[in-house]
Amino acid sequence: MPLSRTLGSITVTALTDAEGAFFQPRAEAFPHATAAHWQEADRRDPASVTADGQWWLPFRSFAIRSGDGPVTLVDAGVGPADSLAASWAPVPGRLPAELAAAGIDPADVDTVVLTHLHSDHIGWAVTGTPGRPYFPNASYLLQRAELEAAEAINPRLPAGLVAPLRAAGQLRVVDGDTTVTPAVRLLPTPGHTPGHQSVLLSAADERMLLTGDLLVHMVQLVDPTLAYAHEEDPDEARTSRLNALHTHVPTVLATPHLSTPFTPLTPLTPLTPFPG
Repeated sequence: MPLSRTLGSITVTALTDAEGAFFQPRAEAFPHATAAHWQEADRRDPASVTADGQWWLPFRSFAIRSGDGPVTLVDAGVGPADSLAASWAPVPGRLPAELAAAGIDPADVDTVVLTHLHSDHIGWAVTGTPGRPYFPNASYLLQRAELEAAEAINPRLPAGLVAPLRAAGQLRVVDGDTTVTPAVRLLPTPGHTPGHQSVLLSAADERMLLTGDLLVHMVQLVDPTLAYAHEEDPDEARTSRLNALHTHVPTVLATPHLSTPFTPLTPLTPLTPFPG
């Protein structure tokens, strides 16, 4: 069964679509990380490194559900064998089986939040030929800044993702900080991509921050100032990361790529530059 956490009446379920070794050495992905950074990151998240030193990462989506109500899905994984992520990620993903194991039918999903348009986060959003939304009853929420950058992110996105969602009347474009439900709020966290967004869940005096790729490895919790090589704007990404982590303490982080899906963030968590 997929792992889950509860906040009041809300259940958040981590759905692992795939996992595998990253396509490049982690020292290239985080070029400013020191040996001390890696030592501490590996201590906190030992499953993220293989015996031969590769970065091992899962690819997750998260389902948010109150009782037996409709589901909000955050991100859509790597997708099937012919997805846009196929050139580098471990496809096909298993999100349909993960949803079934969690008791969720695709028709139960009424909202899909796409944190950003990188291929490992949109894989099951639109499937088939011609492409159709995999979640037939869902509105797909995307920041306007991300939509405007879609072609630059991947030239296949306008025809392969945006057009089918628009044709089905299921694309909902948002601008900035947006309240989706009383418990679900979209927070602009740009930098990784121009319109990257995270999701803040609040219920029963508890909070959970579903980060998207605001951070992608434990080393960025060891030292949130560390840039990731695949951020569009590293300075803006760093600012977004620091602001979000400092603003929303205490909380639980729900992350797509750390080996454990739920990571408590407390005032005792080091969030200042690591002395490495």
